[in-house]
Amino acid sequence: MSNTVMDKPPVTVPPPGGRTLRQPRLPRWAPLGLGLLSAGVGAGIGLAFGLDSRIQWGLIAAVFFVAATYALTTAVEGKRQAKDRLVTSLVWVSFLLAALPLASLIWETVARGAKVVDGYFLTHSMSGVITLQPGGGIYHALIGTMEQVGIATLMAAPIGLFTAIYLVEYGTGKLAKAVTFFVDVMTGIPSIVAGLFILSFWIIILDFGYSGFAGAMALAILMVPIVVRSTEEMLKLVPNELREASLALGVPKWRTILKVVLPTAIGGITTGVMLAVARIAGETAPILLLVFGAQSINNNPFEGAQSSLPYYVYEQWANGNEASYDRAWGAALVLIAFVMILNIVARGIARWKAPKTGR
Repeated sequence: MSNTVMDKPPVTVPPPGGRTLRQPRLPRWAPLGLGLLSAGVGAGIGLAFGLDSRIQWGLIAAVFFVAATYALTTAVEGKRQAKDRLVTSLVWVSFLLAALPLASLIWETVARGAKVVDGYFLTHSMSGVITLQPGGGIYHALIGTMEQVGIATLMAAPIGLFTAIYLVEYGTGKLAKAVTFFVDVMTGIPSIVAGLFILSFWIIILDFGYSGFAGAMALAILMVPIVVRSTEEMLKLVPNELREASLALGVPKWRTILKVVLPTAIGGITTGVMLAVARIAGETAPILLLVFGAQSINNNPFEGAQSSLPYYVYEQWANGNEASYDRAWGAALVLIAFVMILNIVARGIARWKAPKTGR
């Protein structure tokens, strides 16, 4: 009798109301399926109402995706989970809306600029070239950009780095507050104001001529506050325990900063410098005022007019003919590639110099 009772399977008592304890969930492919459905709905509504702009189709699809996600999740998973998915959907839609203009810009630049970018375009200048006819290149502008940005970086990076070290490691009292205030003011200075300052001081008062160095000084003014702010934030992220451990061993503070703090933050510092370089590489207003432009090659940034890639793009587009438009798109493509290469190199240097982890 006892064996018969023990052989019987246990009785499962269902929860009250007959519901299971497991919450229903949407399948993993649901977001992708809703995305495809939303794209189809957006295209269908756009075609039905004669909307020519693909942007309008995308906005309709985005609104439908968010609404459908919230409604379907509410019906299946409940309002609490629906609110979570609603916020997630809004974040993804916002990301796509922000990324689409960038992707469109890159696509347009590559499609139009690739027609003229070749070895000849990169190794020849515009000297003796008629603007109405195809031909010519950007070698003189590429040399000018590399020299001007390089000189500006050599001036701005040390100043910004030392200023950030002072503010984080030593700065107290009125001087530190004044430096912080002026850095904040410099962050909002328009590029044309920096160009006018160098024009009035370097060219009008000191009577120096137009040159790539004059443009580099204006670019350095724009670059300094970005380097200061980015470096300052990276230095603040270094744990104080590292500083205290080094100081406890009797290491001087300057050596602690040099051997402990800076190597720990080198990745972020390098990234900040590259962001500043990307900020100034496309500036045109200071170059128009101070460098003055040139059609021929000038390898000396300290004497004579000199061109640059942003100035070359502006100059060619202002010519107003098809050949000049092609050259402008080609120069824009080279400028984007130039900034991307700098960022890749900076990431490599940051990873190489970053402190090693593990054993």
